[in-house]
Amino acid sequence: MDDHTYDVIVIGAGPVGENVADRVVQGGLSAAIVERDLVGGECSYWACMPTKALLRSTAALRAARHVPGSREAVTGDLDVTAVLRRRDSFSSHWKDDGQVSWLDSAGITLYRGQGRIRPDRVVEVTDEAGVATSLTARHAVVIATGSAALLPDIPGLREAEPWSSREAAAASAVPGRLAVIGGGVVASEMATAFAALGSSVTMLARDGVLPLAEPFAGERVTESLREAGVSVLLGAEAGTVKRDGDGTVHITLTTGEDVEADEVLVAVGRAPNTQNMGLGTVGLTPGAWLAVDDTLRVVGDDGAPLAGGWLYAAGDVNRRVLLTHQGKYQARAVGDVIVARAKGEAVDDSPWGRHVATADERAVPQVVFTEPEIASVGLTAAAAETAGFRIRVVDYDLGAVAGSVLHADGYRGQARMVVDEDRKVIVGFTLVGPDVAELLHAATIAVVGEVPLDRLWHAVPAFPTVSEVWLRLLEAYGH
Repeated sequence: MDDHTYDVIVIGAGPVGENVADRVVQGGLSAAIVERDLVGGECSYWACMPTKALLRSTAALRAARHVPGSREAVTGDLDVTAVLRRRDSFSSHWKDDGQVSWLDSAGITLYRGQGRIRPDRVVEVTDEAGVATSLTARHAVVIATGSAALLPDIPGLREAEPWSSREAAAASAVPGRLAVIGGGVVASEMATAFAALGSSVTMLARDGVLPLAEPFAGERVTESLREAGVSVLLGAEAGTVKRDGDGTVHITLTTGEDVEADEVLVAVGRAPNTQNMGLGTVGLTPGAWLAVDDTLRVVGDDGAPLAGGWLYAAGDVNRRVLLTHQGKYQARAVGDVIVARAKGEAVDDSPWGRHVATADERAVPQVVFTEPEIASVGLTAAAAETAGFRIRVVDYDLGAVAGSVLHADGYRGQARMVVDEDRKVIVGFTLVGPDVAELLHAATIAVVGEVPLDRLWHAVPAFPTVSEVWLRLLEAYGH
């Protein structure tokens, strides 16, 4: 085998791995990245980008139909072929030439194949032809291999060849009937998308719709899905699954009821991509999530860094937050701390320090691109209480704001801020309504900056915008 040495080796060339490698190169170190699939990862080809492309056309049409004047100009229905064609373009037609070109321009060396960790900072890469190349890292190896859809142990499910989020995001045709097992973000977004594209959708939401969000958010999305023709079965659980010879899928619920579909999408969670990586050679369990310390070094059961502190994990594999933007945030911290340690510089691992990912615990932003959109950051009211905060919850009707009335006829929405009463700062914020995604970053800044409500009172929202809800919430609080 040939020998190649780099300062840092990253396994996984998705958004997280790419950002780690780019950060260390910008810091003056050399980097190699290993990828067994498409450079760009899940987000680029089977998740964030293609799924939002599927949803955007529907949202634009819906918005136009809610404003007089534009409503009358809309004379046709959604062009499904055009939607899928646009989705294909955002997935780069499942070719990674552009991403590979970017790696080259950034000075990052790509090795295609399965990466396996060996002791002493070695990564063995085996390509499709079975040729092995041994890479050695001077300073660090970073695991950024992400996660894959979890397939639950339901009798007959695997044999029925279900869709995961990958197949749904890349579908070349819209099934006449789609059953969705799950009620979380992926399940809710894909039910929204395929119902708009023409599928008759049945959703088996055992634990409810968006159960981790504020309750009013899940309730509003459930109502909207039903208005769109989706059969939302709350508390329903698949007992067995069978696909007939003609392709029909039969799902028998634990209650004995039957659901028929042409395709079944399973969206009940994620599993780490840590199999077949040689983790056992450094004392880790293959297929398991990887625990990390504050600077994202992989740790053992005792919380101490493994393998002399040279092994890191960023993104989904460490299970801190399974969101692309949060993984990229971790990647920036990982890249910077590796550079600092390599150069003997001080490590800032205090809360909100440069070399830690404090926001993973206190200020995670997320948008669910359903109808209506759900935008949230920080803690829900229930989570804040569980965390021991003495809180006050302030709600406001988003549809009563002048900007919302102008935005769309019949605008319906809600805003909630969760206030830590001891410090008088916001620890959680949720918006529910059409097109609220772009309002989220103001709330994220307020939570991360721990801006006192007395100071927020002086942040005057422009009139007439939907952002005036900030003023109304503060007034409701008592300012």
